[in-house]
Amino acid sequence: MEDFISSGVIIDIEVGLGPAGELRYPSYTETQGWVFPGIGEFQCYDKYLRSDYEEEVRRIGHPEWKLPENAGQYNDVPEQTGFFEYSNGTYLEEEGKFFLSWYSRKLLLHGDQILDEANKVFLGCKLKLAAKVSGIHWWYKTESHAAELTAGYYNLKNRDGYAAIAKMMRRHHAILNFTCLEMRNTEQPAKAKSGPQELVQQVLSCGWREGIEVAGENALPRFDRDGYNQVILNARPNGINRNGKPRMFGFTYLRLSDRLLSEPNFTTFKTFVKRMHANQEYCSEPERYNHELLPLERSINDESFEKLVEATEPIDPLLWLEETDMSIRPFESVLSLLKSTFFRNKS
Repeated sequence: MEDFISSGVIIDIEVGLGPAGELRYPSYTETQGWVFPGIGEFQCYDKYLRSDYEEEVRRIGHPEWKLPENAGQYNDVPEQTGFFEYSNGTYLEEEGKFFLSWYSRKLLLHGDQILDEANKVFLGCKLKLAAKVSGIHWWYKTESHAAELTAGYYNLKNRDGYAAIAKMMRRHHAILNFTCLEMRNTEQPAKAKSGPQELVQQVLSCGWREGIEVAGENALPRFDRDGYNQVILNARPNGINRNGKPRMFGFTYLRLSDRLLSEPNFTTFKTFVKRMHANQEYCSEPERYNHELLPLERSINDESFEKLVEATEPIDPLLWLEETDMSIRPFESVLSLLKSTFFRNKS
């Protein structure tokens, strides 16, 4: 591996932090019968986490508080449960808030510890660490965000569940890798109350505000122009500009298949790749496009973990164009470029 790293073949290491490599609990597992858009289930009823929770509630003087017993099953909808019911669910009560804070904190601590060990292993190597966060977009447009909560993301309208994750990744010089970049709200079933566009904007903004690199991938196979255009938009939310940022560090396309390589899909894909590179030719000098690789430095401990988990104040996402200025549809690109130029001048 050392030869691959020194030659620049390997430029980042994706550190697995959970199911599918993502920092989350296995709350929506198809092998357990889960079907989209089920809310999933909390994953904390084993003897170890149960014991940890019982110790925590005794410490704060509430030994009567128990792990949730009214949070439903994998394929329930929020309103079918006592915990996630929008207007007076347990998630709004002090007991529910404490549980959700504890549950999400355990996940964040897990990610922090694993990335710290990975940082030790690759310390001094010319590469970047990366970690994935899952794009749980279903039930995002509800009050209780049930599917996110069961996965360990304590994210509500009045509480940001991703800022602390971005801060944790900054500690270890890690890239935040997010998914569902190709999705648009209008493509989702109404019953799921999904908000992939708003979710992507929220999470990516957290990463960029924290000053870390952000990368992404598509969640489902896409071969159409609309899907590609959405990816390009999220990769450069403000279009092409002199400052460059905000701009994604990289994008992973999922995945190589016979269907992708068939026509006209492959021709469309090649156009997409060209647009992702702003119609520029291949450049063999990564430092010229802000990809200079420096030796990995030791993790930063400039604030305590307890201080880190307090980063929950919701902040509006960065500005996003309505459409990409590098559309792969004929003539759309010129129109979008004019619109984005007007948008930047106005702002």
